[in-house]
This record gives sequence, structure tokens and C-alpha cells, in this order.
Amino acid sequence: MKKILNDPDNFVNDMLEGLYAAHGETLAHVGDDLRCLVREDAPIMGKVALAAGGGSGHLPIFLGYVGQGMLSGCAIGDVFQSPSSEQMLTVTKKIHGGAGVLYIYGNYGGDTMNFDMATELADMEGIEVRTVLLKDDVASASFDRADTRRGVAGMVYAFKIAGASADLGHNLEQVETVTRKAVANTRSMGVALGPCILPAVGKPGFTIPEGEMEIGMGIHGEPGVRRGPLRPADAVVDELMDALLAEMQAQPGDKVAVLVNSLGATPLMELYILHARVVQRLAAAGIGIHVALVGPYCTSLDMAGASITLMHLDDELTRLIDHPCGCPMFRQG
Repeated sequence: MKKILNDPDNFVNDMLEGLYAAHGETLAHVGDDLRCLVREDAPIMGKVALAAGGGSGHLPIFLGYVGQGMLSGCAIGDVFQSPSSEQMLTVTKKIHGGAGVLYIYGNYGGDTMNFDMATELADMEGIEVRTVLLKDDVASASFDRADTRRGVAGMVYAFKIAGASADLGHNLEQVETVTRKAVANTRSMGVALGPCILPAVGKPGFTIPEGEMEIGMGIHGEPGVRRGPLRPADAVVDELMDALLAEMQAQPGDKVAVLVNSLGATPLMELYILHARVVQRLAAAGIGIHVALVGPYCTSLDMAGASITLMHLDDELTRLIDHPCGCPMFRQG
């Protein structure tokens, strides 16, 4: 293992110390727990607060999207491990501004258990909490089992939509409803070329033989839908886009938001090669691109690979996705 770190067991906290040093004007931690991160100006009274969380290792998710027009706070655990229910409650209490809190997080077992417990604890504190689960990974389950799918890079757009709605002063039910619409309209699928290395373990968690790729692998190394020889970029995009467009059922004249995302080790040059083919495929289908993001927006440490996300837009979602936001790792307007 070759990584720039000190003690592998203190990897997450060392990272957080650097994060607060770089972004202390907008971010703060609650009490002495570096892993309970909130907007420096939290709570925002009278507005719905948004909280997310999950395992570390996916930067900019979740920490990079806390700020004006997006998340109010988040809690993180060790690498690929859920934060505790007590940590989520700590964040919830700090960000609550009297209008309720919406939890938005990926559909993973440990996260759902701890967030559900935090919801119950918050209720005992008199804080209304509602939940929207992210489940955009089409490779993780068939369409008739879509409720069991994993949440991956599509959560970036879910945070954006929810954050804009809350920033505009919508109530908890309205923010929840439009976030559910965003999730229902979002599909993602990825390809992995090589594994990531967990610092505390010191070796890859899985292997992909030289010259091969795995279509549909999850951001924690969960199995994909097939493994085979590495193919040219256009062929890889075609396989991913076929799956995404088949479910999205967008019509000519419709518009989408696009995210071509690095899983950590794949450089921008390769992402733009992928994006060029995404544009070609959408143009051939008569579908317009309203906004496009290309870069590392939801990573898996140093995993080699990429994912493609499409969010089918209507007028409401378009207005919200255009709303300004200002976070350490994502700014718009």
C-alpha cells in the first residue's frame, strides 16, 4: 500500500482536521466530535434542515456538500462504515431550526438502521424527522425491486434539489415530496477497472484481473452485473446508457441533468472521453442536456472506474437545479 497518511487507524480524523482548517469559515463540528459536521451558521431558524451521512471514503460525499443551498449537516463513520445513531442525533439537534429535518442518505443496511434509530431519538426530543432513501443504482437490483437498490452518485443531484427547496423556504412536506421526485427521476450505473485499498486493511478488498472490467460494481466493491474484457470507452458508455435510457423512458425534446463521475483514480481526461459519447447518445435520442457535471463527485477512495448519472428533468426540477448553492466542494451561481 502506498498512501499519503500518518496512522491508518486515524485516517478519517486526520483528514477532518485538514478539512476544518481549510473550510473553517463555513464548516464546524459539534462539540468535540469531528465527525459531526454542520454549517458554521447552523441552525437556520424557520427553514427545513437537511442531514445526510454514511461511511467515509466517498469525498466529496458527504462533507463537501454541506453549505448554503445544500446540506445543513452530516455525520460520517470510519471508511465504508455508518456513523452511529447518537452522532446523527447530535447533528440533527444542532441543525434543527424549528421547521423539521429531512434525512437523505444511501440505501445501505447499517445506515438505515442507525438513521432510523436517530429518527426515534429525535422524535423523543420533539424534532420531526422525515427520510428519503437514495436508490439510483440500476445495476444493484431489477426494476421490480427498485426499492432495494443502492444509492450512488445520484445523491449529488438529490442533495441539490432538496437544498434548493429548503433554501426557498418550502415546508418539510414540500421538501420531502420534491426530493422523492428527484430520486424517482434519477438513474446511475458504473464500471470498475480496479479496486480501492482501505487504509486500515492495507490491501485491495477485491481484484479485477489485468485487461478486465466489471460493469455495475458498487461504490463499496459490491458485485456488479458482469465481468469481462476491457472495452473501448464508447462501448462502455453504450452499455451503461442502454440500461439508463431503457428505464428513464425520456422522450425527444425532454431534458436531463448529466453526471459523469470518477470513482477516485480515473482522471478527468478519461471522464471527458466518456462524456463525449454520453452527449452523442442523448443527441441521437433527441434528449437535451440542461446541466452537465464531469469530475470526482462521489468517489470510492482510489478505485479506478467511473459512473454515469442521468436525472430526468421537468420544469420544477429544472428551477431547483439552477438555484445557487455554496459548499466547500460544489458551488453554483
